Amino acid sequence: MVDKYKFLSNSLSMILNRLAQSITTFVLTAAIARSLGAEALGQYLLAYSYYFIFVGIASQGLKTLFTRELARDPEKTPVYLISGTWLQLIFSFFSYGALVIVVFLLPYSSKTSTVCYIMGLTIIPFALSNITEAIFQAKEKMHLIALSTVPIYILRLIIMIWAMQLKYGIEYLGAILCFSETLILIIEWIFIIPLVKIQWQIDGSFVFKTIKSARTFFAIEALAVISGRIQILVLSLLGSELLVGLFGGIIQLLQPFLIICNSIILAIFPRFSKAVEQGRDKQRQITENIIEVLLIISLPLFLGLLLFGKDLLIFIYDKSFADANMALSLTAASLIFLPFSRSLSYLLVANGFEIVNLREVVITTSLGSLLGVALVSQYHLVGAALMALLMAILGFSQFIYFTYTRLFSLNLWRIMRRPLLISIFMLPVFILLQKISLDFILTLIISTCAYVLFVIYMGIRAFGGFRFLWMKLLREQ
Repeated sequence: MVDKYKFLSNSLSMILNRLAQSITTFVLTAAIARSLGAEALGQYLLAYSYYFIFVGIASQGLKTLFTRELARDPEKTPVYLISGTWLQLIFSFFSYGALVIVVFLLPYSSKTSTVCYIMGLTIIPFALSNITEAIFQAKEKMHLIALSTVPIYILRLIIMIWAMQLKYGIEYLGAILCFSETLILIIEWIFIIPLVKIQWQIDGSFVFKTIKSARTFFAIEALAVISGRIQILVLSLLGSELLVGLFGGIIQLLQPFLIICNSIILAIFPRFSKAVEQGRDKQRQITENIIEVLLIISLPLFLGLLLFGKDLLIFIYDKSFADANMALSLTAASLIFLPFSRSLSYLLVANGFEIVNLREVVITTSLGSLLGVALVSQYHLVGAALMALLMAILGFSQFIYFTYTRLFSLNLWRIMRRPLLISIFMLPVFILLQKISLDFILTLIISTCAYVLFVIYMGIRAFGGFRFLWMKLLREQ
């Protein structure tokens, strides 16, 4: 029971952290589009994409490795904290230098390049905070991450909107982002000092061993972050910053699900690692439960975006985004495959099959990029959406294949049954709301309430029905 409460607490903490990040980013994206226009939004998102790629290359490999190793051997935490932080700092400097060189060589305007340089500085504090967050995750104290980040995210959003109202440009938003991540790093160190008996020395053997062990993780994460942003990069080179802004607006509508998905999986990752010693049946049970939960969220969301995508684009941004509805529908179809890909990816890492993930991301990124260049050149915004969907299908297919051949098969009917039932229940609600053409906010409220009721009903059925719960309640009294 204690483990269940700990898992729930960690999941909620990670979801709160990611939701705060997602919601503030979502609001900021809408504010930039409304205040400065789609082209300015494109500049911001392009700069953020380069920052995201290079910080991912510099830090995500170490974070995943440290979380796995510390979950198994927590006594080495002091060494991981100090030596890992020093190693991360070196990688961060190299990564920022690489960003500057790449942006300088590409044919962007001077203003866009300047925004990239300023926002790129955020690589250093963000990468360093990944070390402290890996320790929090390994110790299953994710609430400390939420306490460090959520208030800063909210304050950052307020300051950024205020800066735009004072007519400050995109480059100032990049500087605010860098300062806020530095503040988060300071707060996380304040929290970690009482938890870890710090040894202020660098372990040279640990550093070299970590570099050797993390090579596969670095390759996986580097290609993964490029894969996640490749559509924006191709659009920026073959299209324009305006198209980047439109596509970025579409991607932001999917962020709430992606944040919830990643938060749940990050919370369960230490348990994935521990379950390796408990046998394949235990791993299968955890994996199927996680995928089912994510599909319960993603399938109804896909239906909603399919039927109300245009209204949502106009409501969040403005009428200039209405033409992006087709691209939104195509991109949203990836929600069918992402729950499988994200869950199975971490399952394979927990079992030591990092090389499998590396193969997947190499194949997906290579084929997706080649197809993407052709699609974007021909169909522009819709081509980028098709590219995103094809890459999701490629990743899903490979993860299913590798899981079945290296670990175990999945009971797909058990996984899909409840998500499909909830989606079938929601479809008449969506169609009825579309027919009667209510105000969008009212439509959103009614559909959300209907979804919550269906999920509660299915949850009660899963625990034995109303009669079972009532009898259990009476026995406890």
